[in-house]
This record gives sequence, structure tokens and C-alpha cells, in this order.
Amino acid sequence: MNDPITTEVIRHGLLAAAEEVARNLCRTAYNTIVYEIHDYGVGIHDANGDVVADAPGIAVFTRGNDYGIKKAMEFLGREAMGEDDVFILNYPYWSSAHTLDTLVFAPIHFEGKLIGFSSCRVHVLDLMQKDSGYVLDSTDMYQEGIFFPAVMLYRKGIQNDDIFNIIRFNSRMPERTIGDIQAQVSACMSGRRRTREIAEKYGVEALNEAMGAINDHGERLARRALAKLPKGTWHAQDYVDSDGISLDNLVELRVAVTITDEEMIIDWTGSARDVQGPINLPRGETEALCSLVFKSLTTPDTPVVAGNFAPLRVITEPGSVMHAVPPMPTFTLWTGLLAGEVVLKALAQGMPDRVPACSGGDVCSMMGLGVNPRNGESWLEATNEAVGFGGHALGDGEDGIMHFTEPGCRNNPVEVLETKSPMIIESYGYRPDSGGPGRNRGGVGVSRVYRFTALSKAICLVYKTKSKPWALEGGAEAVSNSMIVNPGTKDEVDRSGQSSFLEAGDTLANNTGGGGGYGDPFERDPVRVAADARNGFVSIGAAARDYGVVLDESTFECDEDATANLRQLHFVR
Repeated sequence: MNDPITTEVIRHGLLAAAEEVARNLCRTAYNTIVYEIHDYGVGIHDANGDVVADAPGIAVFTRGNDYGIKKAMEFLGREAMGEDDVFILNYPYWSSAHTLDTLVFAPIHFEGKLIGFSSCRVHVLDLMQKDSGYVLDSTDMYQEGIFFPAVMLYRKGIQNDDIFNIIRFNSRMPERTIGDIQAQVSACMSGRRRTREIAEKYGVEALNEAMGAINDHGERLARRALAKLPKGTWHAQDYVDSDGISLDNLVELRVAVTITDEEMIIDWTGSARDVQGPINLPRGETEALCSLVFKSLTTPDTPVVAGNFAPLRVITEPGSVMHAVPPMPTFTLWTGLLAGEVVLKALAQGMPDRVPACSGGDVCSMMGLGVNPRNGESWLEATNEAVGFGGHALGDGEDGIMHFTEPGCRNNPVEVLETKSPMIIESYGYRPDSGGPGRNRGGVGVSRVYRFTALSKAICLVYKTKSKPWALEGGAEAVSNSMIVNPGTKDEVDRSGQSSFLEAGDTLANNTGGGGGYGDPFERDPVRVAADARNGFVSIGAAARDYGVVLDESTFECDEDATANLRQLHFVR
């Protein structure tokens, strides 16, 4: 039996291995979505597929990797996973993501015995889906690209050219797509090599014991935190803007969250069924997003391990938007980005002191593609945008940071976008007055304006524009997201959740939402309101209208008498 010190040394060795997987990936990937944005999920897993170490990226990917590896073992059997083999899986209902989020994983053997897995998931650029870039309106799985149901990329260390040739002859961007997949393989090799080194140094028995202890400890921490949470059942609902087919019809997400002494139950019964478009979630992704919320409430300060989620139970209805079954389309996975805050909305009823108001609620991604006139080559670049976070009991929401589903991610730098594409960033900054007013205000969103210098396709991936970010404890809702083509002109049109072909000279504004407010905004300290106005977060007019604070337009000093009179009128009403 391991002593605690040995277990802790092995744990940190596994964490270092996972970090090396991520760094190797970023050094070798071809695609800025991977190496700039960090749109990936990596992990080291035990022989059952349960994660014991990861490195930050897309938060829901790591739990999805667990799910995918276990589905692959069910399908192939452990005995089919040989030494030095490498597999690729992108069948959505097993892999927990759409076809372009390919999961590459490598079984790890030592002295002939399976001791674990190394995994790496990234967003690749093209696998023969019906549309270049991103699919917004597929109606079944067969329009969404090539499926690899846990097939070998490498057998006993030898490349399977048949699979790579299928990709090469069925991808619009074969060099970058294969380059990214090979980067995944290289990353997994790093994880395999480092895990074997640990096994060689400490022995297989010690490694297995440490992996078990890591997850046992993770479970104990989660159960201890769960015991401190309020007990009860709370309900909430919110909406996705559309399914990509019926653009005027909201898609309902309905949840009931129950906390007992033993578990948290997140039940999606009653959510929309028979959704025609591609916003349906594979069951594995629903489990992953629920895991993210659960961890944020129970063990937010420790690395992800599978044991953290032992007290969590997720209930879904097969055939619903939260549990896609073949051949339901799943390409536009934005439901998984919005649904986590529906869970928080329910929990806020029972623990408003622990849960923030809604953030901007989306990752507000703009993807551009076309032919670059500078070199005649196809280009595709994308970036997610920051949103405002919700106010909470302890303070204001953060201004302009990445959505909570992607805490390890970044946006694509202006210099990279302008170098690699025919786009110019005309402006980029905070979006004043977008945060929800409150005693603790919501954070503000951002606005980025693109000008296209050549014919291009712009895909506007945002699905929370019609319902506003909700507030708590008497705060006010925030301003919603929007993507506007040619803003401020006679040709202005909202293209949120749609794609557009833009001519040279056309502009597109990506305006992200703020966070909801917390508490009565007329109770906010006027000094804080003045600081907000001075910093450009709140306008002079909004200070008076939303907070009852009268400020001098040039000095931002508070007129105390006028403020007292204005606030008195508010409280009398």
C-alpha cells in the first residue's frame, strides 16, 4: 500500500504529464483554434477510462473524453486495444461532441498490462460535413461528416494509411486537418511516455493504487462539499434562440435540480423533443456540462478527477434536445454552452449567496472563411469572445472574460486574425451599459467590429440573443448578445445564429452580452457608480436612470443632493 507522500508525488507526475500533452499539442497543431484559442481537452485516465489528471482547455471536453473512451471499450473490448495502438473516435453519440471534435486516445501498457489511457480532443477544420466551416442547419447525422467509430490510426505503432487517405481525399482542408490529428497523436504519445515512466519508477501496483486514491480523495472532497449545500428541489427553464431550421421558434431547456445528503440530481425531463436542427446534445456532453456546474459548486479549487462526480446523477430523456439518439443532428453544440446556466438559475433559488446571476450566456463565436486574395489559398479562422459575468453576493461580475464553459481558453489575437485572413479589426473594446444594473453590477460584454477585404463567408455562432441574461435578488437583466452585419447603415441586419456571404468592405459587429445584476441597483454606493462611469462601464445617463446617481459629465463627481432626491423617488415608488 502506498504511503501518502508517494501517492502525492505520483499525482503531480500525472498532472505534469497532462500539462505536457497540452503543450506538445499547442506546439505541433496546424490550426489557430487549437494553439491560440486552446479549443482542446486532454487527460490521463486509469485503465477504466476515468480521468485522473487533465490540463485546462474546454472544460466539458475532459469529461467527454472519459465517456468516449468507455464507449470505445464497450464497442471494441479491452482486448482489442493493443500496445502502441492509437484510436480516433468522432461518432457523436459515443464521443460526446460533434464530428469535428475528434477524440484521439492511446491505451497505455506496461509489461503487457493495460494501465491507462492518454487522450486528446481538438476541433479539426473539415471532415466532409455538408458545409465548409460549421453546419447550422443539418437535419440528420448523415449531413455532418465522416464518422470514425473508434478506429485505429496506428496499430502497434504503425500508421494506418487507409484512415489517413480517407481523410485526405474527403476533407476540404486535408493538410491542416491531418496535421491537427497527427498533433493529437503526438500529444497522446507524450502522455503515454510519461505515464510509463511513472510506472517504471514506482511500479505498476503503486501507480494503480495512486490512481485509485486520487479518485477516492476527489470523491470525498465532493461529498464533503455537497453536505454543506442547501437541500431541496428547484426548477428553471431558459431557451436556445432556434434550432437552425425554424429560426423564429425558441427551443426550451427545462431542468429540475435536487440536492440530497447523498447526491445532486440534474433532471432534464420536459426539455424540447423532436428538435429538427443540429442543436441536440449527445448524452455524454450533457453529463459533461452538468459535471462542470457540479464541480464549480463543490471542488472548484482542485484539478478534475473522475471521483469528483461520483455524487452527481444526470437524468435525460432519449430523443430530447438533451439526449440525442441516431440519426438526430448534433453539429451545433451550443445547447451545451447555454444549458449550464439553466442549472445555475435553478440553484440560485436555493442558494442565492453562492450562485452568480447569469453571464452573457454564450461564447459568441465568429468564424470566417473563403479564399485569401494575398496567396490564393483557402482560409478559415475563428475566435470566441468574452462576455460579462453576473453580479453575485460578494461583488460585481467580471468584465469581459471567457464564458465559464471554457475557462482554459483564450480568444484569437487581432494580429493573428489580420495576418492569416482578409479581415481587419476596426474596433475592439468593452461594451458600455451592457452589464445588468445591481447593488453588485453585472460585468460588461465586449464589441469587436470586423471589416472584410475580400468576399468571405461569416458564420455567426451565437444562440442566446432573444432571452436576456437573468438577474438575482432585485437586480436588472443585462443586454443580450448580437451579431450585426453592416451596423449603422441602411444594409444593417442581425445575422445571429446564421451565416452570411460578405463582400469586400462589409463589416460585422460581434456584440457580447453582459452579466445580470445582483441586488437593487439603487442601493449601489454612488462612489462605485462614479468609478464605473469614469472607467467607461456605465454611461452618465445610465448612472441616473439605472442607479439613481447624478454625475457631472466632465468630472464624474457625484451630485449628492440630486442623487438623494432621485433615489428617494425610486424608493417611494
